[in-house]
Amino acid sequence: MPFRLLYIALAASLLATAPARAGDQDEALRPEVGKPLQAAEGLIKQQKFADALAQLRKAEAAAPLSPRETALLEQLRGIAAAGSGDNLAAAKAYEAAIAAGKPAGAEKLRLTQAVSVLYYQAKDYPDAIIWAKRSIAAGGNDEQTRTLLAQSYYLAEDWPNAATALKDQIGATERAGRTPSETQLKLLASVAVRQNDTAGYQATLEKLVAAYPRPEYWADLIQRVRTRPGFPHRLTLDVYRLSLAVGVLPSASEVTEAAELALQAGLPGEGKTLLDRGFSADLLGRGPEADRQKRLLALAAQKSADDLRSLSDSEREAATAKDGTGLVNTGLDYLGHGQPQKAVPLIEQGLARGVAKNPDDARLHLGIALYAAGQKDKSIQTFRSVQGGDAADLARLWAIHCGSRSS
Repeated sequence: MPFRLLYIALAASLLATAPARAGDQDEALRPEVGKPLQAAEGLIKQQKFADALAQLRKAEAAAPLSPRETALLEQLRGIAAAGSGDNLAAAKAYEAAIAAGKPAGAEKLRLTQAVSVLYYQAKDYPDAIIWAKRSIAAGGNDEQTRTLLAQSYYLAEDWPNAATALKDQIGATERAGRTPSETQLKLLASVAVRQNDTAGYQATLEKLVAAYPRPEYWADLIQRVRTRPGFPHRLTLDVYRLSLAVGVLPSASEVTEAAELALQAGLPGEGKTLLDRGFSADLLGRGPEADRQKRLLALAAQKSADDLRSLSDSEREAATAKDGTGLVNTGLDYLGHGQPQKAVPLIEQGLARGVAKNPDDARLHLGIALYAAGQKDKSIQTFRSVQGGDAADLARLWAIHCGSRSS
């Protein structure tokens, strides 16, 4: 709930639960106080806030006021001041009502929460923090108050406390089996940037893409993995595979690079598929590179057709090898031709036989093949089994994608 709407709800509750009528509580109001308070209450209900404040000044003139008279007057003054747009005056009035000592229990808690909201709306973030913490300590441990506290820390540029408040709030939400809001996660990501916390930023991005898998979040996350120091060139094609799977549309140059990498890896079927997608999306076939792109597609189409004719021979040859690398590569070749059902058992057999070089890459590719074959649960298990090596970051992101809302 937006904080302005939250305050309106609180004000309505306060007006309903703290009437100014004489004789409704043990301590009766004096007529010179009770009558203008009753008049002010009626004017507030008609949204005639300036007239209500004038009536409250009449009641105030009957000083000295009792604690109950003070509490009621200040409570009504707070509602009228906020209604007329003076949030700071409203906050001070509610503070005075609390200080009078008469509001108790749920009414005092509502007043405390209202003070924090009013200070926040007045952009007095240090005082908003003080009163939000008082509200939480008094039992007002609701989502809106915790959000207000975190955002007040953020707007006050208190990054460490903002991070702590957001992590506590997000953790509590997750422990309750609910999904943190996108706003909470974006705030935490922003705080991580302010603190130069690269690991924290990436961890928050991973939560964002799991719950709110927008292409812009994925693009940022994938770019961070790809540009980390030491990321191997041999996994560049896998970066493009993930990008396409999560809906991050590559540029024309990236499509051609991915297709060329596929051809170099002996995967002409995947190269042709990448180029076909590029032409279908109108990324390719235009501008000064159009002729080169068309030639590349023709080459990929020819190599793909030749490869399909010889693929069964490659499979038989790989089956006789001592190392499982040939079986894995043949499975990946079938996957590039859009045949994941054939790819999965071959890659599994290759891994069972043993892959001497970069076995984590092979497990990553098995997970991709399982995902393409519709075996999502098994693919997640496979991705999670890639715990080390260069492929681990990509495998973790694939696992997040497979378990996300968009998968």
